[in-house]
Amino acid sequence: MAEISASLVKELREKTGAGMMDCKKALNETAGDIEAAVDWLRTKGLAAAAKKSGRLAAEGLVGVAAAGTKGAVVEVNAETDFIARNDQFQGFVKNVAELALSLGDDVEVLKAAKVASGKTATEELTALIATIGENMAIRRAAQLSVSEGVVASYVHSAAVPGQLGKIGVLVALESAGDAAKLNEVGRQIAMHIAAANPLFLAIDAVDGAALERERAVLTEQASASGKPPAVIEKMVEGRIRKYYEEVVLLEQLYVIDGESKIKTVVENCAKALGVPVKLTGFARFALGEGIEKEEKDFAAEVAATLGH
Repeated sequence: MAEISASLVKELREKTGAGMMDCKKALNETAGDIEAAVDWLRTKGLAAAAKKSGRLAAEGLVGVAAAGTKGAVVEVNAETDFIARNDQFQGFVKNVAELALSLGDDVEVLKAAKVASGKTATEELTALIATIGENMAIRRAAQLSVSEGVVASYVHSAAVPGQLGKIGVLVALESAGDAAKLNEVGRQIAMHIAAANPLFLAIDAVDGAALERERAVLTEQASASGKPPAVIEKMVEGRIRKYYEEVVLLEQLYVIDGESKIKTVVENCAKALGVPVKLTGFARFALGEGIEKEEKDFAAEVAATLGH
C-alpha cells in the first residue's frame, strides 16, 4: 500500500472540502491517486456534501423524546422548510432525539454515536446531505430528568404529532404522585411554555446582570416623571414584579386559564394528588432561534448576476 502523507491528505481536503478521515480513506482506497480519490469521494457523496456545508441551515425540525422520568429535545437544521416533510430526514431527527434521551445533551457525543442504520449520526447525516442535496447540521440538544415523577413534553406546529415540529418543550415535575396525572399537567404547562417563552424557571434563577440592566432602565424611566425618590422606588419595584411575570415561568400567568400563575397550577396539582409536586426544570427549543438569517435584496442579487 502506498504511503499516504499528511500533505497529500491536506491537498485532497482542500480540493474537495471533505473531512480529513474521509480524505485519508479515499487515498488509501485509491493507492494515493489524488484524482481517483476525488472521484471516490464524489461517488460516496462526501465531496458534494462538503461543498454544501457552507450554506446557511436555519430550517429543519425540532425533535422530542420522553420516557417516564427522562426527556430530551434536539434541533436538526437544514436549508429549506420542505425538508421537514421528508421521511428520511424525519427518521434521522427521531434517531437523534432518542440518542439524546439515552446519552445526554453533548452534541459531539451524539454525532459520534450510532443510529438505527449502524452508522454514526455524522455518517448518516453526510449520506442524507448527499441524497437530499441540502446542508444539514445537528445544532443542539437538551436532556431533563427527575429522580421520581415525569418529564412531560409538547410539540407545537407538529410535523409528526408528539415527536417532531417547530417548537419542542420539556417540563420536569418531581413527585411521587400518579404519573398519568402528572404527565397531563406537565403537558399543559409545556403548552404554556411554547406560547409564553419564559427565560427563567424561578425568580432566584434570573440572571443578575439582566436584572440590573432592567432595573437601570426602569429607574431612568421613572425618574423622568419628576416624582419623589420614595415614589420612584415603589414604581421601579412594581415594574420589576411585572418583569418577573413576563420572564419567570413560575410567575407567569397561565395562558390556558388566564387567571392562575404557573406556581399556583403546580400547587393545585399537589393538592389534587395529595403529595408534593415540584417543577424542577424546563427546556424550550424553537426552530432557528438565534440563527442570523441573511436578508437578501432580490433585485440587487439579480443585478449583481447580470454584472450591473
